Amino acid sequence: MPKSTTPLDLLLLPTWLVPVEPAGVVLEDHALGVRDGRIVFLGPRSETSRFNATEVRELPGCLLAPGLINAHGHAAMTLFRGLADDLPLMTWLEEHIWPAEARWVDEDFVRDGTNLAIAEQLKGGITCFSDMYFYPKIASECVHDSGMRAQICVPLLDFPIPGARTFDEALHLGIELFGSLRHHPRIRIALGPHAPYTVNDENLEKVRVVADELDAPVQMHVHETASEVHDAVQQRGERPLQRLARIGLLGPNLQAVHMTQVSDDDLALLVESNTSVVHCPESNLKLASGFCPVERLWLAGVNVAVGTDGAASNNDLDLLGETRTAALLAKAVAGSASALDAHRALRMATLNGARALGIEAITGSLEIGKAADLVAFDLSGLAQQPVYDPVSQLIYASGRDCVKHVWVAGNALLDERRLTRLDEQALHASAVAWGKRIAGLAE
Repeated sequence: MPKSTTPLDLLLLPTWLVPVEPAGVVLEDHALGVRDGRIVFLGPRSETSRFNATEVRELPGCLLAPGLINAHGHAAMTLFRGLADDLPLMTWLEEHIWPAEARWVDEDFVRDGTNLAIAEQLKGGITCFSDMYFYPKIASECVHDSGMRAQICVPLLDFPIPGARTFDEALHLGIELFGSLRHHPRIRIALGPHAPYTVNDENLEKVRVVADELDAPVQMHVHETASEVHDAVQQRGERPLQRLARIGLLGPNLQAVHMTQVSDDDLALLVESNTSVVHCPESNLKLASGFCPVERLWLAGVNVAVGTDGAASNNDLDLLGETRTAALLAKAVAGSASALDAHRALRMATLNGARALGIEAITGSLEIGKAADLVAFDLSGLAQQPVYDPVSQLIYASGRDCVKHVWVAGNALLDERRLTRLDEQALHASAVAWGKRIAGLAE
């Protein structure tokens, strides 16, 4: 067979290749080729002789998969990691986190905290993340410089927040940011009304109108706790999801985060509207918020993604660990050991996340034409032997320290476990300095 005239930029030769789509497939003796940031070849190793490649990487003992997608978080809150642990949600928010944010959050805080989060996520195999935090323009600059892919959600609340004195000012800044980054290859801007209990009907109507005009995604904390739902029914006579349906916010552009409380009527609304749910199991467990019925949602046809939430309530941005927790918790909640098996759990952390963020045509699976957002997991460790099903070993027997290589759009952002664009020492020093300031220990 004659050589291809156009060389590949990168040819990867892993032990196992898991495309995620089609579902449940594990390929051995296969290779993946990248050109101009996209996947252009996926096939048997025996067919690679027809290619020249600028770089060829043998990946023995590695599972090559789509990059993980962290569908919900608050990146800069890495600098509040461990600040107010072991407290219920509203106490944690109202008495600790919101006062700390009012005192400390500025552009420098967001820049340093976001860069720390980006580094942590890359080292954990995450190639794309969704961020909902203050000063979204600063966060988008961090993402641009890092080479990662992200959805930046513009935070919208009824009261003043860092960077915006009013709801309307925050919304206007969000519209401007959306316009300026409309054609960015790796960044998508979303609207982020915080929660039903922090945004009134009039302002939610504004979100709906702008989201419809711009065809913009909307991410929102919804049904995070039983008390949230109970209070809404007492005060308004309707459940928060019903309220969002009445306003017209449910739909394929809405990402409903948490959803620990799902009635039959709620489930029907989610299914009919094609709304995605973002599951954050470890944050829900730590704050005793409740249990998202993942298997029930999945079997009904709801797209369920997974997110870490912020490091202040998790306390890490370890999506592989989050996915393992999600798989184990789903079995207990459903009362079935077959609920959310390892292959579906990996799908939840990749393609389902891409679908929730509206970028499934770009990333989330290993398919010809998609962006080369890839992660190589090293499964050669002693604690992972023997390997019967590499996906099961990844989900149930591996930690994020097995992440060896990460590529986004074909660019190596983690090489042999080393960050290629970010200075880990500088990030560490910055985080320590912020910790001392916030704790009142700075000289």
